Amino acid sequence: MATKIDVRDFNLFYGEFQALKDLTLPIQANEITALIGPSGCGKSTFLRSLNRMNDTIPSVHTEGEVWLDDQNIYAEGVDVVELRQRVGMVFQRPNPFPQSIYDNVAFGPRVMGTARRGELDEIVQASLESVGLWGEVRHRLKDSALNLNPGQQQRLCIGRAIAVRPEVILMDEPCSALDPVATLHVEDLMQKLAKDYTIVIVTHNMQQAARVSHQTGFFWLGKLVEFGQTEQIFSSPKEELTESYITGRRG
Repeated sequence: MATKIDVRDFNLFYGEFQALKDLTLPIQANEITALIGPSGCGKSTFLRSLNRMNDTIPSVHTEGEVWLDDQNIYAEGVDVVELRQRVGMVFQRPNPFPQSIYDNVAFGPRVMGTARRGELDEIVQASLESVGLWGEVRHRLKDSALNLNPGQQQRLCIGRAIAVRPEVILMDEPCSALDPVATLHVEDLMQKLAKDYTIVIVTHNMQQAARVSHQTGFFWLGKLVEFGQTEQIFSSPKEELTESYITGRRG
């Protein structure tokens, strides 16, 4: 399996505080990589580092490298707008724009100028089909996206992310605000999307990580304690701290 993102000796600081410490890990193409660990351990900060969303925080500075294919995304001259097209983000709570369902999905291609006017209909349909929403909303594309239920809104946000044809999708606890049925819909969707995209997910739900991911990384106090095949991490972790967290003795 090819490595899509290669993280090498990566450190991140908020001013004097070091939030991420010497992270080195490979993220494989067309797999789901789950990041687990207690609140405040650096999972979401690391996730946002993969498309440089932390750049918006003035006090942040980084050391080390993050390679996306053959490009170090922290090298000078990197086009961050292009990077965020290649590496999309889905947030913890569904955040549809206060626009129509159609305009939510069409937003990215319009702004980036990646589609001619006649292609937008095809992109919107294909994106909604990819997230299993087309059959549910095809007759009400002009309705407000805010009228959808939370599970539909989150799938819409995933559809909006893939409308600009990214290579990687980052998901920051995408099911934490959803009920169990909607959660299963999104988990099923992630597994289908992994055929075409590389997915990195932050989750506090260890059962979810065990169900959907191929690789799992366990974070603790800004460090990557253990990283490997999900089955190995959950059945026979190599580190005592990993086992203590997974079994509920720590965390």
